[in-house]
Amino acid sequence: MFVRYSLRTVEIDAARAFYRDAVGLALPDGASEGSALESWPLHERARAAGAPPHWLGHVETQDVEATAARLVELGAQALGPSVTTRDGVAYATVRDPFGAVVSVRGEGLGARHAPVAWHHLHSADADGSWRVYSELFGWVEAGRIEAPDLEGGHRLFAWTAGGAPVGSVANTARWPGVHAHWLFHFPVADVEAAARRVRELGGTAMGVVELTGGARVTACEDPQGAAFGLLQRG
Repeated sequence: MFVRYSLRTVEIDAARAFYRDAVGLALPDGASEGSALESWPLHERARAAGAPPHWLGHVETQDVEATAARLVELGAQALGPSVTTRDGVAYATVRDPFGAVVSVRGEGLGARHAPVAWHHLHSADADGSWRVYSELFGWVEAGRIEAPDLEGGHRLFAWTAGGAPVGSVANTARWPGVHAHWLFHFPVADVEAAARRVRELGGTAMGVVELTGGARVTACEDPQGAAFGLLQRG
């Protein structure tokens, strides 16, 4: 499962104020014990390589080196060596075989701390992406949502067999202007009101879409360009 979510951005204080006021998120400066959220300056090397501000999700694994190596065997690109944090936790960041950047992490906080309501993988090869993540992390399919304008629809998944759906994988990176990436949706009580706050505070928010079951979602960018989503439960 995803166990940590890192905002990598260029103006930490401004970003923390934006997410607090727009979404109600308490973003630590750096990492904080007991929180699955963290925020860090986007590294100069990443900026020089053209990386924009972004959210990076960390998936828990028992063996970081072995999992990262298996991802590379399957066609992923290692984005530098594995790193060990000051508290002794190892992680490695890769670009998966289909272009989405993700981290594999040696220790997590558990689902009870998760601040993300939905995890959507934008892929240009949803079936291939699903084979990789289900093989490596044991996630299980939890149904599909058919969409007339989307080949294969949305494949729902759960962390474990019998669990509630926690995300989806779809061929949405085939749409114009959409690149392969994980989009993390934060929960809100009123998605339209939250989208208005995002726009008023300098971000962007697309139109609200209603899903099967009554959930309502929108895709957004913060003022520095990091993509995220909002979800109102049905």
